[in-house]
Amino acid sequence: MGNLAEKGKGLLTLRAVRDATDPKQAHRLIEDALPSVIASIMEPAELERMHQRLKQLPEPPERARLGKDDWLGSIGVFLLVFLSTFPVVIPFIFMRHAGPALRVSNAIAIVMLFLAGYAFGRMTGRHPWLVGVSRHYRPE
Repeated sequence: MGNLAEKGKGLLTLRAVRDATDPKQAHRLIEDALPSVIASIMEPAELERMHQRLKQLPEPPERARLGKDDWLGSIGVFLLVFLSTFPVVIPFIFMRHAGPALRVSNAIAIVMLFLAGYAFGRMTGRHPWLVGVSRHYRPE
């Protein structure tokens, strides 16, 4: 959703810049679309060059669309969320009583948190066991 909103905002800005009749308005729209640090160093001549180049671009699509990378990213996020929460739900599927299922679910969650911390410790060159068991690990 964020990518679609960002692409839609970009299309609206592009159309507004191309349709602007006053160059100062077009420059203001371009500055608003840029990161503030970059916009602060842009000269009026550079903004005008950008305005002219944006006007020369082919006609943009009617509406924003998600691309292949967007769909693959959303599938990846879905799988990450599903695979990280499903093991915690399994005890409730197979156990009749909620109390013991909750305890088993908590144990699974603790093991998963330890494994994530352990892997993070190995990836960052820290002590994997220390990172795995610490509640709030703060690097030096």
